[in-house]
Amino acid sequence: MSAHIDTFVRDNLPPRDQWAEMKFTLPELQFPAQYNASTMLDAAIANGHGARNAVLLSAEALTYDLLLQEAARIAHVLMHDFGLVPGNRVLIHASNTRLSLPVWWGVFRAGGVAVGTMPMLRAHELAVILNKAQITHAIVDTHRAAELEAARPTAAVLKHIVTTDDLSQRMAKAPSNGAAVATAADDPALIAFTSGTTGTPKGCVHFHRDIAAMAETVSRHIIQPKPTDVFIGTPPFAFTFGLGAGMVFPASVGAATAICEKLGFDVLADTIAQHKATTLFTSPTGYRALMKQDLSKLASLHTCVSAGEHLPRATSDQWFERTGIRIIDGIGSTEMIHIFVSARGDDIRPGSTGRAVPGYEATLLNENDEPFDGEGEGRLAIKGPTGCRYLADKRQKNYVANGWNVTGDIYRRDADGYFWYVGRADDMIISSGYNIGAPEVENALLTHEAVAECAVVGVPDEERGQIVKAFVVLNPNANVSERALQDHVKATIAPYKYPRAIEFVTELPKTNTGKLQRFKLREPK
Repeated sequence: MSAHIDTFVRDNLPPRDQWAEMKFTLPELQFPAQYNASTMLDAAIANGHGARNAVLLSAEALTYDLLLQEAARIAHVLMHDFGLVPGNRVLIHASNTRLSLPVWWGVFRAGGVAVGTMPMLRAHELAVILNKAQITHAIVDTHRAAELEAARPTAAVLKHIVTTDDLSQRMAKAPSNGAAVATAADDPALIAFTSGTTGTPKGCVHFHRDIAAMAETVSRHIIQPKPTDVFIGTPPFAFTFGLGAGMVFPASVGAATAICEKLGFDVLADTIAQHKATTLFTSPTGYRALMKQDLSKLASLHTCVSAGEHLPRATSDQWFERTGIRIIDGIGSTEMIHIFVSARGDDIRPGSTGRAVPGYEATLLNENDEPFDGEGEGRLAIKGPTGCRYLADKRQKNYVANGWNVTGDIYRRDADGYFWYVGRADDMIISSGYNIGAPEVENALLTHEAVAECAVVGVPDEERGQIVKAFVVLNPNANVSERALQDHVKATIAPYKYPRAIEFVTELPKTNTGKLQRFKLREPK
């Protein structure tokens, strides 16, 4: 039975006939009817891990006993100080910090629906998410509160903005022994936003059981963590890649997560060394950057996982040659919550993404959206215990076809059933693991008075996989530098989306009807 009093998310799920077929083929995927994801902490303690470290910081550690207590305190504060009822949406606008894991677990424990955001988002970007998800409560890093306050006038439903400083003070007075709200396993627990090629965010709804499912599939069968492991990585918890790798996977076995308290791959290397991290999650960009660091600092690693962008064979081979560790590649999606095609150990074929993770089925679709067997090339399609459910979005039909989740990636399947990445089926730019919609960058550029027209594409880059490149036509008599336009974009949208290359041109390639021909801009010169 649903515990949600606020039924907004449930009421705005797509019609059931637009869902992909759900499959729960493994014994570990048989979840009880009532399940709250935060009870993963209770289970860790029941399994004897209460005194083990759950969170490692430069000068502090949180045991599982303490992590559960803090999560319970946060749940109490949300419910009793700020009137949260099950089903209310809680925006988490914060970096990976000391409070991150207690906050996420606390929101789940209170029966709230967590909505993570990149901490770099600007007010108008936040406003879109606030209104799309009808956010009622927000927890924000104190030093980021101004951007959220600037967005607040546009969000009529937003009742409370709670800074991390305020939250910490209130936690000190809250009880630490509150039980988790008895949510249904299929009560929404998470809305993860992703951007499509239009730049309009799509809210991907995931249930409490989905959070457990990623632990029982890719983590259990591919990562194979142990309680003695120490996880570390670069993806923020606002990404489902980071939420799994940094929070859910370690908690599922009573392992620890080391938090990088500052950005930079030098800091990452130092943090790996300090905490003797064993399990690393980052993008191919991250692995290339780490190879420029002192490799002796990485000696404790034994498991390395890559996702977010295609892992080139060259990067995989270089890492193996220098560390003796073969990177586990994987493809996942925000819509599916985490990785669903991968391989580990002797099953890894460098250059291939792998095969379907246990618990999932993977196939290729032809031009008629029909699955076919054997070797060939087509659109990757997935079924399993998780699936796409867009929040009040007509684009649901674009992701689900004949019961399959269709990722938009083109793959080749070999005779042994391994999948080899070919490319994206749309114009999404994937740079250093970030998805960037070209139209959004174009819109930002067009707000500059000097810009008459522009077009944005992704171009190959050895370090980042792709970079954003803009082709810009200036207004007559206008004069502006590349740096000035880059700074303008950084000030308009999240800075990581800015064009790292700008080419000034006199005109853009178009059809006779005026339609932009992006493919001509991608052609090497």
